Amino acid sequence: MTIKPSKMHRPKLSFSFLIAISFVVVSFFSACSTKEKTAAEKTDPVEANIKMYTHVWDEIINKGKLELFNDSNFTKDVVMHASPTDIVGIDSAKAYYANYLTGFSNIVFTIKDVFGQGDKLVKHWNFSGTHTGVFFGIPATGKKVSLDGVTLVRMSNGKIAEERDFFDNYDFLTQLGLIPPAGK
Repeated sequence: MTIKPSKMHRPKLSFSFLIAISFVVVSFFSACSTKEKTAAEKTDPVEANIKMYTHVWDEIINKGKLELFNDSNFTKDVVMHASPTDIVGIDSAKAYYANYLTGFSNIVFTIKDVFGQGDKLVKHWNFSGTHTGVFFGIPATGKKVSLDGVTLVRMSNGKIAEERDFFDNYDFLTQLGLIPPAGK
């Protein structure tokens, strides 16, 4: 006796059905990877610090929101290392930066790059504007300035705790027309 294999009945799968299944599988894996990335971003304190920090300074300098100098964004004893003395405390920092907002118009503050490690951030920035108001006692010169600099930042519990700016003060004063260019 010979047994012949029976023909199994296989339903034909339509092309549309295969496309639909493929779409479901791709969507599932995309959703999984998106959720993992979002969760990782939420748990990365450096990324959270960078996001908060860049947002706060954009709002303060570009939009003039000095009210963001508060204990939600800055530690109560925040230190801004400035020449010739350090600025300590939220109210002092607010008063210090108010000089930039009243001394200059057409302000554009650009954070060119920012990165960090642990509770430390480094920011490369550009400040440009027109000197149309009193700036730390200096009467308006009407001069346009564009200044690059770097700021070293220390964060504490998601708040700005300390900053130290580095920029070419000689170039800044030259652009304001307060001192002659080098060699003149």
